[in-house]
Amino acid sequence: MFVLGIDPGLTTTGYGLVTTGPQVVISGVIRTIPKTPVALRLLELHRDLADLVAEHRPTVVAIEQVFSNRNLQTVANVGRAAGVAMLVAAQAGLPVHEYTPSSVKRAVAGYGNAPKEQIQKMVAQRLGLAEPPRLADAADALAVALCHLQGAALRERVDAAR
Repeated sequence: MFVLGIDPGLTTTGYGLVTTGPQVVISGVIRTIPKTPVALRLLELHRDLADLVAEHRPTVVAIEQVFSNRNLQTVANVGRAAGVAMLVAAQAGLPVHEYTPSSVKRAVAGYGNAPKEQIQKMVAQRLGLAEPPRLADAADALAVALCHLQGAALRERVDAAR
């Protein structure tokens, strides 16, 4: 299994490609310029994600779900970015799975309210990295991919039993 994990955001979208093992293939962030009109930023995000999918050919996409906080503009922009990521996956014929932030934290660190620093350290440990990823959004995307991999075997068994 080859999972593209995505931590969506309009200004910064984290991505991480992880294979069964688990092993990192690539991770990083896609940034858009805040002063650019939103529609053009979404187009840029679409192009960059589509290029990533075309180049690396993941088999599944795992996206962190939008969570509600006090800033409604942030929630709207994260939702827009998540929608673009889903569109890219659908255009490539890839299945999409969404995970709440707390389920990602629970899968990676064993605790649904784990702080970002702990998630970064656990991502590094689980992927055999010498140090945690420098970019928090890339670390979050890797965590989403790990969350999906962790639950994939169980999902396959459940599906086979139906």
